[in-house]
Amino acid sequence: MHLQRTLTNGKYHTWEIPNLKIAKFLRNSFHFKMELIQEMCEGMQHMSESVFVGLCEIVGTSQQVAIRREAEDIKEMVDRGIYPYGWVMRMASGSHREGFRLEGSDIDNMYWPNNHRVIMDMSQSEYYNTATTTLILSDSSESPPGFTLLQLLTPTTPREVQSACVRMNDRVYISSSIYRQLTCSVIYPNSTVHGPCASGDIAGRVEYDFAWCFVCDFWPQSASSWIDRCHSWPGPEVVDDIVRSGCHFVAIGHPLGLHENEEWRISFSQAEYKLVSSMNHSQFLIYGLLKFFLKEVINQQSEETNKLLCSYHMKTTVFWAIQQNTLPHCPQNLLAGFWFCFKLLLRWVYEGVCPNFFIPQNNLFLTKVHGSAQNRLFLQLHKLYKKGLACLLQSSSIRSYIIDVLFNPRLSICTDESVMRREVDYDIELVCESLSTDFYISKSDVLGMMKVIHLIEQLVESPLTHYQVVMIQRRTSTFLTNTSFLLHNMYTNTNVNKQIYIADKISCHMLNIAAKFGWVSDMLYIALYFYKTFRYRKALSVIEMTKVKLAQPYLMYTGRVDRERYTEAVGGQSWSTKSRQAVAWDIELYNRICYISELIPEQQSVLQNRWPFLSIPVFVMLHFLEFLCYRHIDTTLSQAALDELQVLVHHDQGLYVRDLFRDISWEILGICQQITGNLQAALYSYKQSLTQYPFHKIQTATQKRIQDVAQLISYQ
Repeated sequence: MHLQRTLTNGKYHTWEIPNLKIAKFLRNSFHFKMELIQEMCEGMQHMSESVFVGLCEIVGTSQQVAIRREAEDIKEMVDRGIYPYGWVMRMASGSHREGFRLEGSDIDNMYWPNNHRVIMDMSQSEYYNTATTTLILSDSSESPPGFTLLQLLTPTTPREVQSACVRMNDRVYISSSIYRQLTCSVIYPNSTVHGPCASGDIAGRVEYDFAWCFVCDFWPQSASSWIDRCHSWPGPEVVDDIVRSGCHFVAIGHPLGLHENEEWRISFSQAEYKLVSSMNHSQFLIYGLLKFFLKEVINQQSEETNKLLCSYHMKTTVFWAIQQNTLPHCPQNLLAGFWFCFKLLLRWVYEGVCPNFFIPQNNLFLTKVHGSAQNRLFLQLHKLYKKGLACLLQSSSIRSYIIDVLFNPRLSICTDESVMRREVDYDIELVCESLSTDFYISKSDVLGMMKVIHLIEQLVESPLTHYQVVMIQRRTSTFLTNTSFLLHNMYTNTNVNKQIYIADKISCHMLNIAAKFGWVSDMLYIALYFYKTFRYRKALSVIEMTKVKLAQPYLMYTGRVDRERYTEAVGGQSWSTKSRQAVAWDIELYNRICYISELIPEQQSVLQNRWPFLSIPVFVMLHFLEFLCYRHIDTTLSQAALDELQVLVHHDQGLYVRDLFRDISWEILGICQQITGNLQAALYSYKQSLTQYPFHKIQTATQKRIQDVAQLISYQ
């Protein structure tokens, strides 16, 4: 109805005038707006689903991420169980630990002496035996929030800790700056200091950040408010687990602190991993999306501001957003969750305050995002904000998933992970992640071996997921293989025939058990053992069986596979069957164990350079062993094996001999040529080994071999 007022006899009257056109227009206008809003919401949800699928392609499905995390969980569980109390402990951290496998991501590890403990107050000292444990007291009375001084309370033996001690106010403190410098090149020589870490790259491909730190079994008092804040997220079980796990102290002080060179930063890396693991997959992918947004959009705006924000700031926004119950639990709202985090980040930059999730008083922006730099960054972010979600079109990784929906609004999108990935994809993931779970054997220690076997028994009896069972199988197979060689080496030198016979029986038995749930390539360890014990025909029999399996078109080697043929051959079968029939990797020889006398100089050279093992391409090892065995049986077939090895090393384009392993491959070819007396060819191969990337650090052995060959040539 349309209302109109008219003047009659000096009085105003209100008349109800039916106006169907106006009423219809208003009604239609309202419905149009509602439909428009509904379409926009549906469009946003549709686009979110597309980005969700894209991120699952790039980052991984929830199942792939679970495999990655469980591999590290098992590794750390085993490490804690078998390594002696005085050893240095390792913990993976950062994005790799959280489950990301993004191109260009670095490897983050934390290391600490396991017989040192930080306490928060003197009353906690009663929990430790000071005869075996060095105690360090956290003193944060003069430090900014999130930082502390570390006072040495009891004597310490590691040279790096002793040399880092400084005296202040008649007390001994461990200087973070000195300790950082002293430990910088402990793992990899020529590393450089970056923040609290030793940084560098391996083969120019994989970057690493290794932080040497100290561990504390207690939750810091300065983070107690975080416990009270956890009403909805994370759940009480996660909170209890985090608090029980304590924290770490990494070697870097606050730039504005009174004692910057002596202060240490409280690290919540372990807690952060547990928080990330408690996210649902949509929330985890929002975190991943923010990483791409930072790298491909924010950091491309200006050179002046591209170092102000980091991935840790993105993670912090996600933590706060989830705790405020604003991040979604489903793919349809993924972009809405991203937008909330972006707005939160924008507000923090405007205010110049990014509160640490555990200690809010610790402002993560304090030393970088302030003044003119803060203003420039805010203007850049606000410019992106005004573009709305269209700002994501600047991300090279995400752009196509948005454009697909914009150009085809009715595009059918399936967010079911079982459709996104096939069985073979998870098998590849499982194989690649299993590599990081091998046991590291330090010495010929029977007691240590028994400890490992006992731990394996405990793990097998505990509730494990399918992936964890596979990881344990892999570690057990490797352990049994290495132990068989250790036993042989230990008892061969006793010259007691009965002991040698028993050790040999046990070694053969362990190798056979290992082969039952090992990979195709693991059969070569049996051949290696038979060669070592002069059973050449038996070794050749194993080599022939291995050859047949390695020649199959469905073989998965170093993660590469013909998916269709693999699925046709072993799809749907048990993992044990798949691994025995269709999976191969390179042969790893730990440098504290003698597997084959021909490679002793190389193992010694690598050991001097603190590299743990030799990685030999499986096809190189196959021909190497075949050549060595036939030398004792048929020289013609021995030469044929050498010819195959030569063709492989000379002409392979990275399919069977990866670039990183060409140094040891050329070395092995040279050894074989030298054995046959072809000294010129051997000299050429050794020189070629020196020109390859020195991944294995075998140059000392190679140079010695070159000198020996050159001397032999001079005598001819």
